[in-house]
Amino acid sequence: MSNEKIQAELEKYEATVAKAIAKFPERPNLPEKRLYTPLDVKGPEAYVDELSFPGEYPFTRGVQPTMYRGRLWTMRMYAGFSTAKASNERYRYLIANGGTGLSCAFDLPTQIGYDSDDPISEGEVGKVGVAIDSLADMEVLFDQIDLGKVSTSMTINAPASVLLAMYIAVGEEQGVPASELKGTIQNDILKEYAARGTYIFPPKPSMRLITNIFQYCSQNVPKWNTISISGYHIREAGSTASQEIAFTISDGIAYVNAAIKAGMDVDAFAGRLSFFWNAHNNVLEEVAKFRASRRVWAKVMKERFHAQKAKSMMLRVHTQTAGSMLTAQQPNNNIIRVALQTAAAVMGGTQSLHTNSRDEALALPTQESVTIALRTQQIVAYESGLADVIDPLAGSYYVEAMTDRIEKEAWEYINKIDELGGAVEAIEKGYIQKEIQDSAYKWQMDVESGARTIVGVNKFTIEEEPPKGLLKVDASVGVEQCKKLADLKAGKPINKMTKGRDNAAVKAALDELEAACKDENENLMPHILKAVKTYATLGEICNVMRGVFGLYEAHVSL
Repeated sequence: MSNEKIQAELEKYEATVAKAIAKFPERPNLPEKRLYTPLDVKGPEAYVDELSFPGEYPFTRGVQPTMYRGRLWTMRMYAGFSTAKASNERYRYLIANGGTGLSCAFDLPTQIGYDSDDPISEGEVGKVGVAIDSLADMEVLFDQIDLGKVSTSMTINAPASVLLAMYIAVGEEQGVPASELKGTIQNDILKEYAARGTYIFPPKPSMRLITNIFQYCSQNVPKWNTISISGYHIREAGSTASQEIAFTISDGIAYVNAAIKAGMDVDAFAGRLSFFWNAHNNVLEEVAKFRASRRVWAKVMKERFHAQKAKSMMLRVHTQTAGSMLTAQQPNNNIIRVALQTAAAVMGGTQSLHTNSRDEALALPTQESVTIALRTQQIVAYESGLADVIDPLAGSYYVEAMTDRIEKEAWEYINKIDELGGAVEAIEKGYIQKEIQDSAYKWQMDVESGARTIVGVNKFTIEEEPPKGLLKVDASVGVEQCKKLADLKAGKPINKMTKGRDNAAVKAALDELEAACKDENENLMPHILKAVKTYATLGEICNVMRGVFGLYEAHVSL
């Protein structure tokens, strides 16, 4: 059928729509177009340039030739709470129940580089993740877990270099050389300034730390993903799908520019850049977002940075289901939400996935809830058929048109950020923050007005009993961590792996680190690793860097 014939038939259809709308008015917040046809997608002549085949530029249809037909995504469950011992038990439980990768959640003091005995840490130790004060805690965290076999992701940003050094040191203690370690550190400080807030240092020294990690790992930890450029938290803060990929890819551009400026060849490090996406509630939009994001990144790397290797152009992505979409009301509804988000991530072509638990709007997840979340991935993988064919929604008029729309909107934002001088300048001017805030405000107003339905929150509500059986982190965790720190600093062994530290060696290593911080041409990773191995604490190491680099103070220009 010709386009002219389709257009004529479409006009006939549209003539009947007015009568239907008069009888049944359409709901608010729906896509602008109600129906998609061949007129909304590009013809076969655009296939190779815009879609092509899985594993081929521009990777719209996936980064691997056979995708899940050969190897399923990594089922990487995010976990960490209380003490290193408690988290270690949860990790070993997840591995025993079919988890294929670990993902470490750290408590707030760890995320911002403070020890558990610092006054600023009071009341927060072990609450939203595991408390890691020194190599001694990291040793316990991975006790009886073979770092030569497991792949580990660590959601850590400002002090990422310190936590990575601890992981390398534990690997060496286990007999696993750094060259064999596999995993990812988030290490994405720009999104902290824009959307999340766990920053420490100003942008310039923060970017130095990131490029130092790129350089060090390219030579010493080649199987490690040196950054997970994170749109997840941008989406959690309230962005749209288009903003999520645009702002994140703009951050990625800034990191690549910084590494090239530091003298690195793009093909030497770009293959170890990874991304972190949110899997939100609108299944079809999310699938289109994943597809569009791969295409945008491939074009950026090929056309802007002239990358030569295919791996340098691949947007490899870890995904987490949308925590902001979980509700405290009727928490069992979250099981359905997570299942749909899981389906979106899989049809979108993620490389690894964490599924949130039903009770996370109320507390850290219980073991039962985590098991349901892991089983959700396994059912999708082995029973749904979604993993059996590559890019199953390709060719859908709606999905293809939306992939094009999201790509177009993302480029508009990226071009605007370029005009502002890049991601760092756009953040410092408050542009990205304001765009996210405006989007979040609109969403919340739609929920409060009823224009957007959230089941169990503003519609289909019920009287509920207070939740029972929630996981609670006792305040004694903070007391226990402080006692261990006091013993460590006094030179006492605090676990079966720790002999007790030599405080003179600690001071010498910290003095050496301070001198290295003052030399802008020095890579800090070897000095941080040396300090970590003396059992210098996270807080002691970060305090040295605070003394040289200063602290970042947020501001938003509205």
